[in-house]
Amino acid sequence: MHEIPEDFRLSSYCYELPEERIAQAPSLRRDASRLLVLDRASGAMQIDTFASIVARIPEGALLVANNSKVLPARVFGRKPSGGRVEFLLLTPLPLLLEAAREGRAGFEAEAEGLLRASKGPRPGERITFDADFRLTVLERGEFGRARVRLAWRGDLAALFLRLGHYPLPPYIRRPDTPDDALRYQTVYADQAKLGSVAAPTAGLHFTPEVRQALAVRGVGWAEVTLYVGYGTFSPVRCPDIREHVMHREYVEVSRETAQAVALARSEGRPVVAVGTTSVRALEGARKALGALGAYTGWTDIYITPGHAFSTVDHLLTNFHLPESSLLIMVSALAGRAPILRAYRHALDNGLRFFSYGDAMLIL
Repeated sequence: MHEIPEDFRLSSYCYELPEERIAQAPSLRRDASRLLVLDRASGAMQIDTFASIVARIPEGALLVANNSKVLPARVFGRKPSGGRVEFLLLTPLPLLLEAAREGRAGFEAEAEGLLRASKGPRPGERITFDADFRLTVLERGEFGRARVRLAWRGDLAALFLRLGHYPLPPYIRRPDTPDDALRYQTVYADQAKLGSVAAPTAGLHFTPEVRQALAVRGVGWAEVTLYVGYGTFSPVRCPDIREHVMHREYVEVSRETAQAVALARSEGRPVVAVGTTSVRALEGARKALGALGAYTGWTDIYITPGHAFSTVDHLLTNFHLPESSLLIMVSALAGRAPILRAYRHALDNGLRFFSYGDAMLIL
């Protein structure tokens, strides 16, 4: 049996994280969260408030952010017996609407989701959420996954907005609140890109004021869309991380964004990805096409040490779960040892971790 190289051992991406350091709520102000800045060239680290990013992003840089909007995709319904059922939609809303068929009773479409109930439900069983919204179970899979047929009348997005709950990550141990409807979205989330089941969390720290100050300094702004799936929380279980099967997510990269990235790189201006989802969108589009260009489709790109980044120079990101594909990705960009030292520095200095936690800028 061959020994697994250290950078490909899952155990190499483990670190101790006290439960109390997992942020359960956002900071009072978006830009008042803290920011750890890691300089890859020198290894130097500094901690400041997020608002200081205005002075830290190189002048003339291009920021690329994910403009997808979180759907309150968790709905609760009843079986014919009266039993309560929770359903979390996993199919990106735009694809669901595109596939919908209209009939005399309204619309219907097949979808993937997670079903949770004390018992069942079985294939063929109907779950009712509302007089205008129901599903029929078609097939059950592992870990609660299911293929279902949704049926509805009217505007499906409006039904989710009225009936749904925001699917906060499993490590946030509280129900969603009305405040999450505002704070678990970026300020630049596009209503036309509604459909993510998790927020692109690195962007949660931005305020209109920070964006304006960056523009004044000559920092560019471009957007991609990646509909964040629940697979982002799936752990890597393989001792050799190269054997992990990566989940796929739906991506839209416009021609304008692809051209802006290409122009910045040709002129020697750094491209700064806002979040791992922006990295995945850009690198995934490049992988699919052979070179970065306009792309709409799925990506299952899995970024591990040794990956040659061709679209991104720097990264703004939050702190990620131990042994996760996201921690592996940021380690591929900055090196595993420097990232783990930065995480230790963050813990030693009281920074908060995960979706509602603090941020890290890798330069």
